Amino acid sequence: MNVLLIGGCSSVINNLIIKFNKEGHRVYLLTGNRYHKLPYQKVFERYNFSYDSSCLNEIFESISPDLTVFMGAYDTNFDWEKEEAEAVKYSAAVMNILMGYAMEGQGRFIYLSSDDVYGVNYEEDITEKEPVSPTNFKGMVLAQAEEMCESYRKSQGLDIVTMRLDHLYGIPRALSDVNNICSEMCLEALERQTITIAEENRLSVLFERDAVEFIYRLAIAKNHNHSLYNVSSSIEVTERQIAEMVKKVMGYDVEIFAREQEPKRRILSNRLFESEFGNPFFCETDAIVKKIVEQMKRDRRIYLHGEDREQSLHEKLLKKAGWLFEVLVPFAENLVAFIPFFMLNNRAVGSEYFANLDFYLLYVLLFAIVYGQQQAIFSAVLAVAGYCFRQMYDRSSFEVMLDTNTYVWIAQLFILGMAVGYMRDSIQKLRRESEEERDFLSLQLHDIHDINNSNVRVKDSLETQIINQNDSVGKIYGITSTLDQYSPEEVLFYAAEMIGKLVRSRDVAIYVVSNASYARLFSSTSKKARAMGNSIRYPELGEMYQTLSEQKVFINRRLDERYPLMANAIFDERGEMQMILMIWSIPWESMTLGQANQLVVISALIQNAVLRANRYLAALEEKRYVADTQLLETAAFHSLMRAYLKAERRGLTECIVLKIRIVMGDYRMVGQEIRQKLRQTDYIGTLEDGGLYVLLPNTNSEDARFVRERLADIGYESDIVEGSVEWQMK
Repeated sequence: MNVLLIGGCSSVINNLIIKFNKEGHRVYLLTGNRYHKLPYQKVFERYNFSYDSSCLNEIFESISPDLTVFMGAYDTNFDWEKEEAEAVKYSAAVMNILMGYAMEGQGRFIYLSSDDVYGVNYEEDITEKEPVSPTNFKGMVLAQAEEMCESYRKSQGLDIVTMRLDHLYGIPRALSDVNNICSEMCLEALERQTITIAEENRLSVLFERDAVEFIYRLAIAKNHNHSLYNVSSSIEVTERQIAEMVKKVMGYDVEIFAREQEPKRRILSNRLFESEFGNPFFCETDAIVKKIVEQMKRDRRIYLHGEDREQSLHEKLLKKAGWLFEVLVPFAENLVAFIPFFMLNNRAVGSEYFANLDFYLLYVLLFAIVYGQQQAIFSAVLAVAGYCFRQMYDRSSFEVMLDTNTYVWIAQLFILGMAVGYMRDSIQKLRRESEEERDFLSLQLHDIHDINNSNVRVKDSLETQIINQNDSVGKIYGITSTLDQYSPEEVLFYAAEMIGKLVRSRDVAIYVVSNASYARLFSSTSKKARAMGNSIRYPELGEMYQTLSEQKVFINRRLDERYPLMANAIFDERGEMQMILMIWSIPWESMTLGQANQLVVISALIQNAVLRANRYLAALEEKRYVADTQLLETAAFHSLMRAYLKAERRGLTECIVLKIRIVMGDYRMVGQEIRQKLRQTDYIGTLEDGGLYVLLPNTNSEDARFVRERLADIGYESDIVEGSVEWQMK
């Protein structure tokens, strides 16, 4: 299925990418940041767009995801140290993503929340029915996002599920990843050789990879009964226990200090999720804490002096000084330029040629044109000061103030300077708006171009996959259709060989169900494929039988040596199990949902071939058996024996042929007596030499000894037929 993951780079989203890729799903990624270049795992297609981009609808429409997972509380695009600033940004992002998903209206949407939506102290494990009661700003925003998801689910009828993860933690790769109680204790121990704890605080930590398994189980479930699940490891620990784990691995003396605080307990209940989807295997907390400590000790320079460390006062002052210098430069230029204009104006006062030239007006207009209205006003103030200072050479300040020409000149200076400055600012503003609009349209064009290229790549990839891939439905059908060229007796022998070719495995076995409890080995391609033996009591296969009885493909994810890596059962029209297909060796990367679906298709095609063969044999049953007996006619027995011996030469089965020592007599009566001592899967018949023979499938010489002894007990001696007889070579 198509999976869209939404979120900034983190170990959680990278583990999700690895999981979905391994299971054969096509993964798309929306990073939420156009310029975010941190390393992600490989995905089918990656979109570097922010959450407020107008292209979200086009992205959802282009992908048509069957599953969308939004990292939510664990999205690294949001810095929760600045809670107030991030609140509006986060709410807007959730709204835009939900609107894009609702516009497409396809697939399931999973929103990841956290235990921050609850308070700090609960005597019992917190169930989904417990109302939220956040104690910090982040918890309040997350609770509002949950309500937003629920509102969309009810009003739009969408499949939206919220998962609250309880105290998620992982192995940090950088200082920015130190955001959970385990890594924070380790960092404190590295910095100060101390760990400060709340002695009686009780919590339950959830490892990232376990959380990924929870998310995947919900993602692939066909149905779910609730829209909200609390997810937790349900293993209660105290801060003291975690600190002791860190101290034990740290390798040097670390002091643990307990601060005075009322006992608090906050543990989410996992019962609802577990009752519906089961409980996956949990990683041991002490083993993971050990890995965290070893990682942070090995790369302590990254965690103690990383790029994200807080800047010193000196560094902050230098940063501010740069901004202040940029602001003061125009004023400094204005002051410097005022000096030559002041000198020119003084020289022009008594000049015959320049007396009518106003240098101050030129000065003000110059700065109004270059810098705008603000510098025009500042230069006008300097010009007025210079003018008054020059006038007081010949007159008193009182006379200058009473001169109306002075005020007319000042008004002229300010009006022209401010008007020109305003026009310059307006032109610059229009130019900036024009450039922003051009950049926006160019960005839109670039986005459309990227999406179009992405669609073309996806289309070409799908075309190539459909036409050329080795496991396409067309090629599977082409290979399985070759079963029709074999005789009805040979179909199942070569079905095992064909399965091995399709799934790229050398160890395949086919068991045929003989009754409600036992299944007999019919054909196999190797000694390893016969590991379970010639006969199995299949209801005792535990997890494997439970999966097969539900008509699902069994995948041995635990790599239990008792079971094959993959198995599937074939059922008849009445829903009764007829055959079991087992694959004992298969590449790890092929143990995916896609490979399981392929095995289902192969099984269905094999079933059709077997069904045709059985119908053919049933139609000829009267001609194949001696009337009212289970004794095969000569031609039918010869054909069956030749099929078994041919399959034995190709290593697909084992068989033994016994010749009964009897004189000429009533073979019908002898055959009936011998039949009672044979297995249901054994055959008895006559050949051209007139002798009576028994075919023992999946039997070697040692096993045949017990059959011969049973026949001897009722008075019939037998001999093992050697492989060089004339009829064997026909």
